[in-house]
Amino acid sequence: MRYVSLLVVGAVCLTAGAQPPEPPLGDTRLSIHTLVREDIFAGVLDGDLDRLARGEQSIETLLQRRPADKPGLLAWKAGATLYRAVRAREAGRADEFEEKYRRAIDLLDQAGKLGPQDFGVAAATAGIYAVMGDRLPEAARAAAWAKAYDTYRALWKVQGRDVEQLPLHQRGELLGGLAESAQRTGRAEEFAGYLDKIIALAPDTAYARAARQWKEDPKAAAGTRMTCVTCHAPGRLAARQAALGDK
Repeated sequence: MRYVSLLVVGAVCLTAGAQPPEPPLGDTRLSIHTLVREDIFAGVLDGDLDRLARGEQSIETLLQRRPADKPGLLAWKAGATLYRAVRAREAGRADEFEEKYRRAIDLLDQAGKLGPQDFGVAAATAGIYAVMGDRLPEAARAAAWAKAYDTYRALWKVQGRDVEQLPLHQRGELLGGLAESAQRTGRAEEFAGYLDKIIALAPDTAYARAARQWKEDPKAAAGTRMTCVTCHAPGRLAARQAALGDK
């Protein structure tokens, strides 16, 4: 399931809409990622803490109902926890930040150990750090971006040979994550190479426009984003249910 490896990286672009019905957690035809992503990202991207809390509760329920999916669920839980840590830091609650930050890192470590070949876990790790790395304190930022870079590289080893066949969003997010994490970790030559790949493999897109801007002014890259250039449409859960025949 190569395409699932960017499900978190891509899903970070989700824009929350109106409050949807509660996810049908008992429907085993739906992946855990489909069931929790909309609520989690409504919280992480839009600051909707009610939706975030609902997503967190869904994760806890699914951990009981689908133990085989524990690695991916722990990765989603880590993302929600790290977001709460970032909010605590930005509100001046240093002790709360430290507690939640350590908890998020521990959850990611558990997810990685339980699912070393789980692409959802790899994508979660890359996406979590790409979205929130710059919001971490300086002392933690370098390690976060180093982990993001390593994880994007691991994804590239599997998907790189087929990158031209990936849907545009997944192709752009993979290459964008590689470029951004290379830039943040001081890999100037690799950074330039990934920008060239984006321009060649995703021409006439928002990714290519961003890549050209970074090539013209590399210093601007430090304060701007390459990932999450395009967005998922809201309502993916409802669309998936409809495709399965749930009207």
